[in-house]
Amino acid sequence: MALPSSASSSARLRLLTVPALLLLLSSAALLVFLVLPSLSPSSASSSAVSSHLCACSPPATHTTTTVTTTTVTASPAPVTTSPADVAWLKAQLASNSLLLAAAGAHDAWHRLRKGINPRTREQQLFDINRHHGISHYPDEEATNHTALPCPGELLVEEHHSNYGEPWAGGRDVFEFLANASALTPTEQVLEIGCGTLRVGLHFIRYLEAGRFHCLERDELSLMAALWYELPAQGLLYKRPMIVREEDMDFSKFGDTVMYDLIYASAVFLHIPDKLVWTGLERLAGKLRPQRGRIFVSHNIKFCSRLGGDECTRRLAKLGLEYVGKHTHDSLLFNHYEIWFEFRRPKV
Repeated sequence: MALPSSASSSARLRLLTVPALLLLLSSAALLVFLVLPSLSPSSASSSAVSSHLCACSPPATHTTTTVTTTTVTASPAPVTTSPADVAWLKAQLASNSLLLAAAGAHDAWHRLRKGINPRTREQQLFDINRHHGISHYPDEEATNHTALPCPGELLVEEHHSNYGEPWAGGRDVFEFLANASALTPTEQVLEIGCGTLRVGLHFIRYLEAGRFHCLERDELSLMAALWYELPAQGLLYKRPMIVREEDMDFSKFGDTVMYDLIYASAVFLHIPDKLVWTGLERLAGKLRPQRGRIFVSHNIKFCSRLGGDECTRRLAKLGLEYVGKHTHDSLLFNHYEIWFEFRRPKV
């Protein structure tokens, strides 16, 4: 009896299970059918989307863009101090309460004079000579290791007072001459009597290397120029050509050199007229025609003493002509200079 009963239960289980399985499989198939379209769009939909994208995004193309680069050349430093520069400086002095009243300025300066060890030039020179330098060491450290051991007189700059005018006047002369001759850094300059380079330093700094020549006869002035001023100003690399000579002999500067500017600042006053004319005769052919200029300061008595007509005739014989007279005021002190201009007419 038990066996038939068990067989009957197994049959019923099979009858109940098969439909359930069929229903389960059908449900799963329906679910897959509903979900797959959302996961994998049809080829038609994909084609439509692709067509839509192509319509909005044209094919990429390579574009070559030409960039024009403009090189801006820096303007050269101005030669002359402008009124705007002066106004700015005065404002700075005033805002810092640094203006000394004209009356009593001397006393005010000495009241303000202070420092770690303020000394006059005479006191500095005494210490330098006594200690053989700024610093002094005993025994084996006393050896002087200075590359260019300089006389104490130069170190305290006594030569700055050798010309009867403030050292700052050199800048005034440079400004006038450079502007009046429209000088450029590539041009050639000759100074007759450059002394200790009170003026020449400014030309050397402004011009390209080797463009400044000088004829000077005073030994002490040349020592100051070469031994102190050029190294102290960092201008040795400019290689100025400075020649010791007192007879207006310019042969050491070369036979082919042509000058754009030749000047003599308060020099021809101290030279015999005959020697001045000798110098002009030797230089006339070295002055660039039309463009070149000769400037002489203070007076031209070497010329006026001959009389106007004779002076003109003699200049013409040398190939020179008188251009005119100029007055230039100082920037820093109550002083002005008169300059006389000559040129070589176009050949």
